[in-house]
Amino acid sequence: MASFLPLGQRVLVKRVEEEAKTASGIIIPDNAKEKPLSAEVVAISSEVEEDGEIKTGDKVVFAKYSGSEITLDAEEYLVLNTDDILGILK
Repeated sequence: MASFLPLGQRVLVKRVEEEAKTASGIIIPDNAKEKPLSAEVVAISSEVEEDGEIKTGDKVVFAKYSGSEITLDAEEYLVLNTDDILGILK
């Protein structure tokens, strides 16, 4: 991955793909799926690192229409403000 360091109170995340099948076994086509609202933290700014709440590798849930999409080395990522992160998945 190209080197990317978020600034301010921001983190770089990669969306976690969700199951393409419902609990009853129905397969959901790609064009009917919404983008997942959970992601893995790939990089954090120095300000976020100082806070110590969010760390690289954490799985987080974020608000639906938040962040800015960017592409690095043909991979899609999202830059989120920490205020848009709703919580950390344990």
